[in-house]
Amino acid sequence: MTHLSNSISTSELQQRDAAHHMHPFTTQAQLSQKGARVITHAKGVYIYDSDGHEILDGMAGLWCVNIGYGRDELAEVAARQMRDLPYYNTFFQTTHIPAIELSERLARLAPGDLNHVFYAGSGSEANDTNIRMVRHYWALKGKPDKNIIISRHNAYHGSTIGGGSLGGMTAMHEQGGLPIPNIHHINQPNWWAEAGNMSEQDFGLARAQELEHAILELGENRVAAFIAEPVQGAGGVIVAPETYWPEIQRICDKYEILLIADEVICGFGRTGNWFGSQTLNIRPHIMTIAKGLSSGYQPIGGSIVCDEVAKVIGSDEFNHGYTYNGHPVAAAVANENLRIIEDEGIVDTVRNSTAPYLKEKWESLVSHPMVGEAKIVGMMGSIALTPNKDTRAKFKADTGTVGYICREKCFANNLIMRHVGDRMIISPPLVISKDEVDILITRALKSLDQGMEEVRKQGLWEAAE
Repeated sequence: MTHLSNSISTSELQQRDAAHHMHPFTTQAQLSQKGARVITHAKGVYIYDSDGHEILDGMAGLWCVNIGYGRDELAEVAARQMRDLPYYNTFFQTTHIPAIELSERLARLAPGDLNHVFYAGSGSEANDTNIRMVRHYWALKGKPDKNIIISRHNAYHGSTIGGGSLGGMTAMHEQGGLPIPNIHHINQPNWWAEAGNMSEQDFGLARAQELEHAILELGENRVAAFIAEPVQGAGGVIVAPETYWPEIQRICDKYEILLIADEVICGFGRTGNWFGSQTLNIRPHIMTIAKGLSSGYQPIGGSIVCDEVAKVIGSDEFNHGYTYNGHPVAAAVANENLRIIEDEGIVDTVRNSTAPYLKEKWESLVSHPMVGEAKIVGMMGSIALTPNKDTRAKFKADTGTVGYICREKCFANNLIMRHVGDRMIISPPLVISKDEVDILITRALKSLDQGMEEVRKQGLWEAAE
């Protein structure tokens, strides 16, 4: 296979990129000066750049390439669907076979009575749908003032106006007039960073009970829904204490609050089950899906909705939709992706073989002098960087300074491992082998060693007071 990089220099591609391409979550001026990494092709768990480096993708793209890169079946399905029906909308009492077949499969795979799917182009769009859907649901039930949605600080639910408002990231709220009205945030269940002297069990209960306090403060007659990721992904792979989710479920049941599980990252095998809600015994009314739905091969997302909510919404015209709702090519590719995951037993392999192996190796990283905590659920893990394990101290340097140093060392060692503040996180393709896990851990350790050396060299090995 011939790749563009064979004939065009990296510097030329970087210059052309800087001239016209605006990147997400990026300081454009800095990137233009540094030059973007140009990715040319990929296979399995590896991506390749224009300088010929083979890089182990420990983040599965953006948490999404669950079946790995280079699956010809998905390309063939896309090409066939483009020839048969490249596009048609699902407005105006119309449907098509890919949307029908994908909806049937999702209803079968989803837990409980989550039997209905409203499609979108991304997880962000799907969460915008959820805002309107839960508010319209309560309006149809004669409670139009029941319109407040509770979320968590440091949650990530997308970057649209609605999704960004649901999320609880301060840096996003500082731009563009977020959050929109009637979105309320409670604290996250991040024991490592925020528990002080509390035990994990007590801390988990306390953070869950903040939901009940918020409902009582705001008024049960005003709160429509609570939205949360089973495991916080972009917030740093924050795994809640075991006491957290049972208490959240109890509170939602007690006060008749709709529970939205944002499964954009956790869904489709990432946690060792088809959905994170199954791993953590959550019973949501709505699940947000995207990413692993198509393994990133096509942009598609959606909301899987329970029978009760779908029945009420279906009693009236829902004045909401997108041009690309259930796009036939995206739906066909997603359906083939899910067929591959099912037929090849990928979720079972993750749960029974590779995830336990990765867990053992990942948790061993706590022996490193700079690692204070190693958390992992299925194929998503994080480590907390600290200058003092015993006190769970933060670095005196600005948050993220040390994490960025380690991330750059990872890139230099041909490993994609992301940093969120001073946490390092991974989310590799679900098809990663045990041998490839070993490579990931070896490169991670090397990068931590080099990162710690650089931190000490810069005089940053100092705890915050």
